[in-house]
Amino acid sequence: MTSELNDNASKKNESELIFSGPSKSQVKRDCDHLVHLGEEILKLKKEEISSLELPDELEEAVSTALKIKSRSGLKRQRLYIGKLLRSIDNETIKAKVKKIQHQHDTNTAQFKRLERWRDSLINNDKDTLNEVISCFPTIDRQHINQLIRAAHQELKLDKPPAASRKLFKYLRELAEQND
Repeated sequence: MTSELNDNASKKNESELIFSGPSKSQVKRDCDHLVHLGEEILKLKKEEISSLELPDELEEAVSTALKIKSRSGLKRQRLYIGKLLRSIDNETIKAKVKKIQHQHDTNTAQFKRLERWRDSLINNDKDTLNEVISCFPTIDRQHINQLIRAAHQELKLDKPPAASRKLFKYLRELAEQND
C-alpha cells in the first residue's frame, strides 16, 4: 500500500517537474495583449510615435501600417507588429504609451472642467467665480468680469459666441500658467 502511494507521489512530482512554462492559452493571451499594444501605438499621432523611440524595424512596420488602406493587409501588419513587440523589451514601450494616453485623458478632463466653468460663469454663477478665483490667484478680476458680461450679452442677444471663446481661452491660459 505504501509503495503504491510512493509511486503515485513520484508520478505527481515528475509531472510537476515536466511543466516548465506558461500554458499555451496564456502565451496566446500575452500575444493578443501585444497586438493590442501595437494597435494602441497606431492610434497615436506621428510625433507621439516618434517620441516612443521604437527600434528601427518596429518603427518601419508602424509607418508601413499607417499607410496601408486594405483591411486584411492592415490586420496582417498589426499581427506583424505584435510579433516584433514579442522580440523586444515591450514593457518600456507599454509604459510610454500609457503615459501618453494618461496625458490625453488628463487634458480632456481639464478641457471639460474649463468648459463647465465657462458655462457656469456665463450663467452668472458666483460660486463658480469664487472657485476660479481661488484656483487662480493671479487672475485679473476686472478682465474676467468684462468677458463674463460680454458673453452673457451675446447669449441674451443670440449673437455668435466670440466673447465666450475669449473667456474659455483666458481660462485655459490661466490653467497653463498654473501648471
